[in-house]
Amino acid sequence: MTDTSLTPGKTVSPPRAGRRRIRARLRRAIAIPALLVTALLVVAGPAAAVPPDGAGPSTSVPTPTPTPTADGLTGETIFTLSPIANGTVRAGEGLAVSVSLQNGTDAATEPIVVTLSLGSTALPDRATLSEWLDGKTGGPTLTPVGSVTIPAVASGAEETGGIVIAPNDPVLASRASGVYPLSASYESGAGVVTSASVMIVPPEGGTEVGIGVVVPITADATAEGLLTAAELAELTGPAGSLTDQLDAVEGTAAIIGVDPAIPAAIRVLGTAAPASATEWLARLEALANSRFALQFGDADTAVQLEAGLTRPLGPQSLQAYMEPENFAPVTNATPSNPTDEPVYPTLQELTDIGGARAGVYWPGTGTATPHVVSTLGDVTVEGRQSLTLVPSTSTRAGEAGSTVPGRAVAGDADLLVYDADVSRELHDASIEEVTTLRGAPLTAAAAFLAFAVAETGGEPVVVTLDRGQDRSRVALRTAITSASQAPGATPLTLGGVSARIPAPVEIADAPSDETRVSAASLLIADEAELSRFATILDDVSQLTGPERAELLQLLGLAWLPEPGAWQTAVDLHRTATATTLDSVGIVPPSPINLFSAGAPIPIWVRNDLPYPVDIVLFATPDDLRLDVTRANEVTAGAQSNTRVQVPVQARVGNGEVTVQLQLRSRTLEPIGAAQVVDVNVRADWEGVGIVVLSVLVGGFLLLGVVRTVLRLRAGRTPRAAADSEKDAE
Repeated sequence: MTDTSLTPGKTVSPPRAGRRRIRARLRRAIAIPALLVTALLVVAGPAAAVPPDGAGPSTSVPTPTPTPTADGLTGETIFTLSPIANGTVRAGEGLAVSVSLQNGTDAATEPIVVTLSLGSTALPDRATLSEWLDGKTGGPTLTPVGSVTIPAVASGAEETGGIVIAPNDPVLASRASGVYPLSASYESGAGVVTSASVMIVPPEGGTEVGIGVVVPITADATAEGLLTAAELAELTGPAGSLTDQLDAVEGTAAIIGVDPAIPAAIRVLGTAAPASATEWLARLEALANSRFALQFGDADTAVQLEAGLTRPLGPQSLQAYMEPENFAPVTNATPSNPTDEPVYPTLQELTDIGGARAGVYWPGTGTATPHVVSTLGDVTVEGRQSLTLVPSTSTRAGEAGSTVPGRAVAGDADLLVYDADVSRELHDASIEEVTTLRGAPLTAAAAFLAFAVAETGGEPVVVTLDRGQDRSRVALRTAITSASQAPGATPLTLGGVSARIPAPVEIADAPSDETRVSAASLLIADEAELSRFATILDDVSQLTGPERAELLQLLGLAWLPEPGAWQTAVDLHRTATATTLDSVGIVPPSPINLFSAGAPIPIWVRNDLPYPVDIVLFATPDDLRLDVTRANEVTAGAQSNTRVQVPVQARVGNGEVTVQLQLRSRTLEPIGAAQVVDVNVRADWEGVGIVVLSVLVGGFLLLGVVRTVLRLRAGRTPRAAADSEKDAE
């Protein structure tokens, strides 16, 4: 393993977790002279073969500890002992190791002479093994068995050397089976720097123990409900992460846990799906591996249950992601309805991963509390009891350092218990890009597995390669085969492991991530509110389907390494949900003067959604002098303002009347904020106006009659005088 100084008072390297983060920044392509590699392989034999690593650097580099300088240097040197062939030496085989020095300082190192030392007594148990690898104990007395000189290492560079112990060397002769301490050390200005590892001598013959190797197939963290076509094209391309994952498990006995959101993202695109994605999906379906479905988006089951749910959430409709033109129509012709309609896949068809065992749950490592396990144990899926994966350290026995059988039961909860030590080291190996450095965690995994196989009492062992993004296919596949082909182990399928008689275990307490639980509670509450709001649509799934998918993606375990980015994504999602909830409402009305006994009040309804909505406008006056139509049905057009005429009838009396306005869905859920409109009622002005108008009209008519009579009289008088004069003549 990578190492620390074992000399008190001297400068030490960071602990194992810190060393892994620092090493990620120091990785470089390592060129080992062909002669050295050939010598190692020839002496070590076929078992020493190391597969070539064709992967490039990871695109997701953890922040190292300590924080690197601007030029990427950490200020530390990392010394690593990596046995070849996972440190396994059978009778007649030699021991080959590589030692590397990574220089993260700003100055070149001095040349060093590395001494390889081997113990003569096997380590007694896995607890002692863990202490030895962690540098917590000086360990037994070791004998020097070889050495190599590593030249000066330039700043930011790395040098590797090899040491080979021949098969006929006396130090390897007549060794009993067991796990032997192994170390490499050199003198530095701060003292002796040592890297600890082991050599494993497997037992000859004996009964093999079944082993189940569980591997997740997941995508990167996302806040969207489904991966886009562009993302799928990249992930399923020749160098894509999803392609690497399938390449790694294909042809192995690995049990795969597949995120159903990945095939769903491909299938919702129909004919618009990238060719590489449809080919990837066909490969997934054709794999012979036993499998189970992870939660949609690989959502964290623990935080959902800690947030108060009685079972984990699942996806709802994904209809909102499908376009009619991407799905072949089916003729649904009748004499009265000769139409063609597209055929959409069902939710079950969209999320199908092919021959999966239903009801398997895999909470994030270390999150399975007694409450979580008990709650999951009560879940029944498709008529069968659920099965929950937990690490051995989540059990009382495993927490104390004992080996726990892979098939177990806690109360009524059926469990698969994976060995935490083996799984941790396999995961580290799967994310290690440099072949010569990968031997360190692989050897540690093999050592812990040797104890597990010996201590399980013939019961199966379960191990996992926990979630990890951008792992090279070579690193991942090497870790899988190292576990499934370990000495004394024979691969088992999911059915083979779950069919065994379970051993009773007790689940240990585990801390709850209050930040994630609180966020999950808020997201679940927001979703419930949005579901009520969605009742204004003819098809509520247009809103509820994407909301559920996005919620599950936000609870995805891929977010765990990025808590800051995750919190930002949660905040943005909640803001978007609040915007949606405010997308339909009443435009604040202006005061209205009502001068007639009956007239409509104009109210405007705002709809910012891309869908028409059906709502009811309720109007309630606070005074009996105004009679208002209480319920007014409205169909508001998409992304527009719709005018609603609310009929009113004024009664006797004048004054100010306030009308309360509230939109509700057809299921009477309140929509948007309530508004008020002030109505100034002057309904009797209409009668006064009519009287005044009648008087005026009557006056004008009377005046006209008088004027006409006077005019007629004035015209009759001259004619009468003329007639009198005629008569006189």
